[in-house]
Amino acid sequence: MKGHPRDNMKEHTTVRSEQKPGFLERLSDTAGGMLVGLLAFSLSFYLLFTNEGRAVQTATSLDEGLSIVVPLGNIHSIDHQNEASLVHLSGALRTSKPLYDPNYGVSIHCVKLKRQVEMYQWIEHEESREYDENGEKKTETRYTYNTEWRSEIVSSRHFDREIAHHNPSAMAVESFTAVSADVQVGSYYLSKGLVDKIDNFKQMSLSQLGNPHADVIADGGYFYHSGNPKNPEVGDLRISFWYAGVALGGAQFGPPDMVSVIARQRGGELGSYKTKSGDVLELIHMGTYSAQEMFEAEHKSNNLKTWALRGAGWLMMFVGISLMTKILYTLVDWLPLVRDLVSLGLKICALCVASSLSLLTIAAGWIFYRPLLALLLSAVAIGIIVLARSRVPPKKYQ
Repeated sequence: MKGHPRDNMKEHTTVRSEQKPGFLERLSDTAGGMLVGLLAFSLSFYLLFTNEGRAVQTATSLDEGLSIVVPLGNIHSIDHQNEASLVHLSGALRTSKPLYDPNYGVSIHCVKLKRQVEMYQWIEHEESREYDENGEKKTETRYTYNTEWRSEIVSSRHFDREIAHHNPSAMAVESFTAVSADVQVGSYYLSKGLVDKIDNFKQMSLSQLGNPHADVIADGGYFYHSGNPKNPEVGDLRISFWYAGVALGGAQFGPPDMVSVIARQRGGELGSYKTKSGDVLELIHMGTYSAQEMFEAEHKSNNLKTWALRGAGWLMMFVGISLMTKILYTLVDWLPLVRDLVSLGLKICALCVASSLSLLTIAAGWIFYRPLLALLLSAVAIGIIVLARSRVPPKKYQ
């Protein structure tokens, strides 16, 4: 292997050469890919089939929840008659005390306070292309380097050219997220599961923040640990603050956030409710919504997830079939014209087979999980065929 770098501080290109793999080596690599393809092909059936069951179970649980949910009229006193019941309420968020970052003097009545730290670092980008030359397989890789603000440490140890592109291995200030220990809506406390779902983060503006420390420069919505924020150096830091769930008392950040909750009442706490179908209901939406509106939104979310998993299952099956049939391409890849035709044919075959098998698997899931609907659709399909045949005039035999 050999390299031919082109010297440039922010850009260079390397060319690596290696002998073209022989037929047996390519065949061996293809055999390994077939095993991966077989695994993906098998898992796609499981994903597609169980996804239908998950969708039905979720929809059934949501319908069950809507049929039994109890709306709370007065959220400022606990009604023990609803103990262990699924309840619905809307109201403003409350916290017992503000969240505070002592390092920067930031304080706010909210559910979550996040300090996000970013470091100015070198980033390596690479673009590669492969080609054959003089019986060798060559890979030309173009490396470019630029500086960006990143919230995670970018290790420069694996850069193609670490010299002049060295990043620090740690940040002097770390990111963190503080979460209020007590979050209430009226007189009811929210469970950890409900609090975790409050993630409507907004960035604080400098006008909402206190005076920065002497070694920090405030500029453009950030606190900078830098000599010159307009022209930062690698290793400089900038800090931004984000908040979610404004609570009563945080007037400088606007009115408190209103939330709507559907959960199980247990004493003065709202938590998870397990349905007869086996799902857990523990819903919180930002804003004021009725129980009907919340369940309708959850049904839409369930439908989107169902179709997304159907697409993922089809793609997994398509990739699996493509890998399993790649051996046919390998057998003829020394004939350019035949190779291209076989490649096109294999892609069309994988597309058709994956689509057909995916539809059949989904149909099998419907028969298993939704037998009445599947029978109804089958009856409609058969009726259409019978109706079409009845319209065809019978042959007359002399």
